[in-house]
Amino acid sequence: MKILKDLLYKVALEAVKGSTDIPVRELTFDSRAIEAGDLFIALVGTQSDGHQFIGKALDMGATCIVCQEFPAELQDGITWIKVQDTQEALAHLAANFYGNPSNQLKLVGVTGTNGKTTVATLLYQLYKAAGYKTGLLSTVKIMVDQTQYKATHTTPDSITINRFLAQMVYEGVDYCFMEVSSHGIHQKRTAGLAFAGGIFTNLSHDHLDYHANFAEYRDVKKQFFDELGPQSFALTNIDDKNGAVMLQNTKARRCSYALKSMADYRAQILENQLGGLLLKVNGSEVWVRLMGVFNAYNLLAIFGAAVELGMPAEEALQRLSTLESVSGRFQYVVTPNKITAVVDYAHTPDALENVLKTIDELRTRNEKVITLVGCGGDRDKTKRPIMAKIACDWSNQVILTSDNPRTEDPKAILLDMEKGVEAHQTKKTLTIEDRRQAIKTACQLAQPGDIILIAGKGHETYQEIQGVRHDFDDFNIVKEFLELS
Repeated sequence: MKILKDLLYKVALEAVKGSTDIPVRELTFDSRAIEAGDLFIALVGTQSDGHQFIGKALDMGATCIVCQEFPAELQDGITWIKVQDTQEALAHLAANFYGNPSNQLKLVGVTGTNGKTTVATLLYQLYKAAGYKTGLLSTVKIMVDQTQYKATHTTPDSITINRFLAQMVYEGVDYCFMEVSSHGIHQKRTAGLAFAGGIFTNLSHDHLDYHANFAEYRDVKKQFFDELGPQSFALTNIDDKNGAVMLQNTKARRCSYALKSMADYRAQILENQLGGLLLKVNGSEVWVRLMGVFNAYNLLAIFGAAVELGMPAEEALQRLSTLESVSGRFQYVVTPNKITAVVDYAHTPDALENVLKTIDELRTRNEKVITLVGCGGDRDKTKRPIMAKIACDWSNQVILTSDNPRTEDPKAILLDMEKGVEAHQTKKTLTIEDRRQAIKTACQLAQPGDIILIAGKGHETYQEIQGVRHDFDDFNIVKEFLELS
């Protein structure tokens, strides 16, 4: 049992009513999960305001309430704590509750529009192969050394983060690699964490349904680097026009990677083919099993981070050569008659263009590229016509279809996408609302040697329609229709 006064370290208090010398059984921001002796944090979110559930929390047995505004009447026998920002307070409360676990291992955060999952997951792979107990907090999964847990958010809530970090410390984990989303930074989920380093991958059009504009999106990413300490490293992609911005105010050790610019970690692509890449990294050649320019950047970030964490450059290069692609990230299969199907999580304009450019670099021009793409519902609508246009610009045949419509009408999403199809591209574009039928059609259209790209969902094993998740795995479905199951 924790004592409340010990949990308030670094929490910016505005007012306290009641005793802080009381035990706290558990922290929660969900009034439905409260048990007697719990501390309830009234989070102010985009969908709901936790202040509306203070009464229910008290009825359920909460003995301490952390809020931004006190209710008109304060119930006796309860400790009331007023703070300016309950999200930030939650982050510090959670870190303190679980013993500040991020101080007891080396935590590295990866942020950017694209590449977060690949970089974090491959760093996990690399350090596991090097013999370290390693943790991973990613979109795809959470790993505590060898044990896997299901992930629900790119960056989980502060309680979940610290609970898993504490479990990692208990299990003797040395390193943890974590995806850091703009939502997570903006909602202060990473406040109170001690990062050994931060990695910036790139910045492009995404999440403008959440952020007011691109400048705000960029500045939220920058905030992560602003908050790194002097003992940390800040590794940025200096080829990205926003790469240098990330380092402007950081106290961390500044370092960079690039394919085109002068940088601390620099690579040249010598060969790029379906089997992998031959790279020249800081003067040394290495063959890797991943392909495409975007993966050259990802691998440079991984190499730079490993060296900054103290791994000898020669060992880091050798371990790069053993890494394998991440589920749903340029995951491909080839049929006996040489039809290639690629499944990729590309769900932003930049990511889709990167994947299609990679396919374009690998193709012979004697085959068709058939691209199947959709856009998620209840998300940034402005990218829908852009993604459709990119698909048409780089493909011989395009199928517009559903992604995760969530609570939106799939037909409305497809109409938004169709606005990006130019008049001369309509003949090569089909719209098929049912994603399974769309994949089947793509497989039926493919001839020997053709390349099918199924973009948008990648590693996801579900499709969300009207708030309900249905089993749906792009990779398994395309294998079924190509008769490779």
